Amino acid sequence: MTYFDQVTEAARFVRGRLGKLAPKTGVVLGSGLGAVANKVKETVVIPYHEIPHFPQSTVEGHSGKLIAGRLGGAQVLIMQGRVHYYEGYSPAQVTFPMRVLGSLGIGAVILTNAAGGIKESYQLGQLVALSDHINMMGWNPLVGPNEPRFARRRGAGLRFFDMTEAYSKRLRALAQQAASDEGITLEEGVYLAVSGPSFETPAEIRAFRTMGATLVGMSTVPETIVARHMGIEVLGISCVTNKAAGLNTQPLSHEEVFETGRLVERRLSGVVERLVVWISTMLEADL
Repeated sequence: MTYFDQVTEAARFVRGRLGKLAPKTGVVLGSGLGAVANKVKETVVIPYHEIPHFPQSTVEGHSGKLIAGRLGGAQVLIMQGRVHYYEGYSPAQVTFPMRVLGSLGIGAVILTNAAGGIKESYQLGQLVALSDHINMMGWNPLVGPNEPRFARRRGAGLRFFDMTEAYSKRLRALAQQAASDEGITLEEGVYLAVSGPSFETPAEIRAFRTMGATLVGMSTVPETIVARHMGIEVLGISCVTNKAAGLNTQPLSHEEVFETGRLVERRLSGVVERLVVWISTMLEADL
């Protein structure tokens, strides 16, 4: 069975469980941010292990469930947890869930993550919208044969495609408005992705800052690349859960990342709920 066939089988299974639900907006929740899904109504919950070929989350803070329903009255499909390259998964497996979301008809996705703050003015718990990224993971999920059948809209699915606007300008504008309505100042920043699982060294952080990065993490970029290949619009939101190496006297730990994420879940929930409603309306107007 080919990779495309596996994605198709997984999407067919999920579609069968969704019943009359046909969400066009997806959300991926990062470390410690999973409680956003608790606000979803009329839910359909599908554990990852029930979905054919779907990779399983193994990291604390990633519960491993696909949750569909209504958020703020709008239909949404939420991934409560993701998988990472450092867990031992291949690039194809890491991005398999995004392929499934696209095959289900998702037109826009909100990718959230826990990130280390490289910019010194960032405060713990601060939300930052991604304006761009730098891929320092050492791999690209599209290496190998191109599969144009994954394209979800005209002009997508190309072997070589434009990444000038990896993170949608119009979705970022909506995010700024949603954050403002929630009383939150939402800065924009550049996310640099590394493979992990070790945290970065102070020398690496100094180098990353020189490159223009303001945030560092171990996810999101592969999902963004695959989403854009399929023609899915992307909004990235990082939660600054720790100061990057060399900016804090305390040792870095996943516990700090998880706990800070838990503290800002309510603020993130308010922003995401507004966004899901507005993005869903926007996608309907595009049809």
